[in-house]
This record gives sequence, C-alpha cells and structure tokens, in this order.
Amino acid sequence: MSFRVGSTVFKDAGKLSFDYVPEKMAHREKQVQRLFGLLRPIVEAGASSNAFLYGPVGTGKTHSAKRFCADFRKYAAERDRGVEHHLVNCRQRLGDDAVLLALVRYFDPHFPERGFSIAEKLESLRRHLEKRKLHFIVILDEVDALLKKSGADLIYSFARIAEESTGVKGNVSMILISQRPNALEFMDPAALSTFRRSNVVEFPRYDRKELKDIVADRVTLAMHPGTVGPEIVEMISDTASEFGDARYAIELLEKAGMLADEESLEEVSPEHVRGAKAHVHPTDVEERLAQLDVPKKLVLLAIARKIRRKAYLTMGDAEDAYKVVCEEYKERRRAHTQLWKYVRELDALGLIDTKLSGEGVVGKTTLISLPEIPAKVLCDNLERSLKRR
Repeated sequence: MSFRVGSTVFKDAGKLSFDYVPEKMAHREKQVQRLFGLLRPIVEAGASSNAFLYGPVGTGKTHSAKRFCADFRKYAAERDRGVEHHLVNCRQRLGDDAVLLALVRYFDPHFPERGFSIAEKLESLRRHLEKRKLHFIVILDEVDALLKKSGADLIYSFARIAEESTGVKGNVSMILISQRPNALEFMDPAALSTFRRSNVVEFPRYDRKELKDIVADRVTLAMHPGTVGPEIVEMISDTASEFGDARYAIELLEKAGMLADEESLEEVSPEHVRGAKAHVHPTDVEERLAQLDVPKKLVLLAIARKIRRKAYLTMGDAEDAYKVVCEEYKERRRAHTQLWKYVRELDALGLIDTKLSGEGVVGKTTLISLPEIPAKVLCDNLERSLKRR
C-alpha cells in the first residue's frame, strides 16, 4: 500500500499533545506564584510542604504543577538543594500499591512488580531519598480516585516520612490534584492534618479572552504561518468558553487541522472547526471508557440509560436497569455484592458519583449521579463499544 505524502498545516503537532508542557502557563501566574509560596520552605529550610490543587477539567492544574516543579528544581539547584518530582495519575495507577510502585520505579526502573509489601516499597523509597539526599515532590493527580479506593493510608505514610526525615537526609512533599474541591474530605483526621485550608490553590475555568490567548500561543507553536487565521482562533475560543476548558480548545485546534490535512487544504476553515466540534467532546470519554472491561461497561450503560431524566438514581434502580442490559447483550448478570463492587470502582474512576441518601428517603440507600459526562454521550459511546466486542 502506498501512502500519500502531501502538505500539512502542522509545523509541530507535538505542541498540541496533552503531554506537552509550555515554558510558561498563560493566565496561571497567580496559581504558580502561590505554589512557590507554599513550597518555598523546601529550599529555605529543607522542610516538608504540601499543596492541594483543585478545579474543573482543562483548567491547567496538572500542567501548572509540572511546570512549577521543573522550574522549582532549577531554583533549588542554584541554592544547592537537590529537588526531584514525579507525577502519578491515580486513576491510571489505581490503589496504594500501584502508586507506590510508580514512585519507586522513578529511582529504580527495574524494581519488581510483585514480591514486595507496601511497607517494603516505602522503605525502599526512603533509602533512595536518603542515599541521594533528595527532597522528593510527589504529585498525585486525580487523587480522589486513590482516596476512594484505598483511603488516606499512603498519604499519611508520606507525612510520617516527612516528620521523621531531616532536610539533610532527604524528605517528601506532596502536591495533590483533583477536580473536586471536597476531595480531601475522603481523608481521615490524621492525614488531613497535613493539609491546612491555607494550602489550597484554586484553578477557575478560563474565560473566552484567556482561551483566545492560549489557542493563539499554540497556533504559533504548532501550525505553519498563515494556516490558522484570527477568525478561527476566535471561533475555537468561543466554542470552548462554554466549558472554560483549555484542553478542549487545543483538541479542537488539532482536529480541525487534521480535517484540513485530509482535504489537502493549506488553511483551516470554519467548517473544519465545526467538524472538529462534532468529533471532540470536552471530556476524554473514549479514553476513560477504554479502561473498562465488559461487565463494568454494562453497569455504566444501565446507569446512563436509567438516569437520563433524573438527577439521582438509587442502587435498586441501577440493579433493575442492569438486569435489562444483561439480557439485551446476553451477558451473565453478576450478583448484588459484585455489582456494588463495580459501582464503587466506577465511582473511583470518576465516571459516576455516589453518596448516601439524606432526609426525605426512608432508610439509607446509595444515590448515584453522573458528575460530568452527559448520559446520552455515555450511552452512545458504550453501545458502540459493546457492539465491537
């Protein structure tokens, strides 16, 4: 098979990747400076310092933390302090053991996946820090997934390392990141004591003007001159401003460029932006659903179908809908205990929210809601996925 190699509107498509961290975080100077104020004692006194970052998806939390830590490392080195950092996404590394393994492998890439307890992994991490005389900043992204699945034991263990360490031997600080402002409520009092209210950094949604600046910056970095006009930048920022989501805006730019390339055109048009909007949803739906096995997809489909005209669903409603979905797809229906386990895991992944019922409901029951992805979008994606199996 031969491939057509033609002109492209992209100068450097990598600059539109989610992994790319800009040299400067536009319109996040205030948050980065606040982080510096919170973590400054690391350099000045070798003391452990912690921060909690929260805000909706696409507001620059993760990238700001990465940018800050990269710059802070240089700042520390100029003052003869060894500082390293590592980010772990707690939805991708679900549970204490998986998170800790990722951190130990930062220093020892060949550390075995099995055969060591959590306590032994913690001791290994401590030895690496003492040997290198390092201050290690642990960034736990989407930390609510960890807290919901495993509780706050690991965070408390890091706090204990910090209490028992000296600045000379090595130390640990933490940056916790979540979309939920109340994520820390999942901690017990012992772990919560390490995160005062003053340690919180809020990341609000971007407004239209801020998104316009961000898109214009990425156009300069990623696209050939003359391929994306000012009206396209305006159109993309207008579309994304409904959600205040910079990630969505950048994905729209990337997809619009791909559509222009498919037509071998030298310029991105408004029609390409409209086409991009039809393909790109302001959450990483398909990527997150791809992590689910068939049984969990069936449970989520049942919930999404039943909740379309409701704010909340009871566990009983979800179980009834699940029976129907299993019959439709000719899959074995799991028992109540296993179904409850699936609901807990979907909650930890952020695909649903659960809470205990309050006043006005007889007895205690679990109420289920959808936090961000519309029920119709979930249904469409899950039904397509289940047909392909």
